[in-house]
Amino acid sequence: MRFIIVGRNLEVTEGLKSAVQEKLGKLERFFNAATEVHVTLSVEKDRQKIEVTIPVKGNIIRAEQVSSDMYVSIDLVEEIIERQLKKYKNKIIDKKQNVEAFTPEYLDKEFDEDDTVKIVRTKKFGIKPMDPEEACIQMELLGHNFYVFNNSQTNEVNVVYKRKGNTYGLIEPEMD
Repeated sequence: MRFIIVGRNLEVTEGLKSAVQEKLGKLERFFNAATEVHVTLSVEKDRQKIEVTIPVKGNIIRAEQVSSDMYVSIDLVEEIIERQLKKYKNKIIDKKQNVEAFTPEYLDKEFDEDDTVKIVRTKKFGIKPMDPEEACIQMELLGHNFYVFNNSQTNEVNVVYKRKGNTYGLIEPEMD
């Protein structure tokens, strides 16, 4: 595995690099040697955050963790990725399309975790046309961190979501 480690508001020291490579290096048993692991370490006030992104053909394996200690965050993110890999093994390598990204040991091993996605609740609601700003206000009134609405400007279903720093994002569909 090849590590690409960057720091935001933080100098990536040799100690941090070796901690990342040692801890996330445990994932080598799942991936082939050519797999790239993108790691972003950042600090905001007392929050030590690590974001790990592993692109494999057609899928992205991603996890992030925040704590008051960067080394704790590194430990936690490795556990999350390993759990994801075990839980979604059959989905990730479905139809042999991603086989080359993983080691034979990972492909051959069966994991006990249930890999089915369970939808436990379904909600139905009317969608009235509104502009994105109105959707943000509605989202805030409901106390949610996202809101699905019919964009009156484009007549398409969109999603607004709350971002850090009291800003908002808009998701618009893109038809291929």
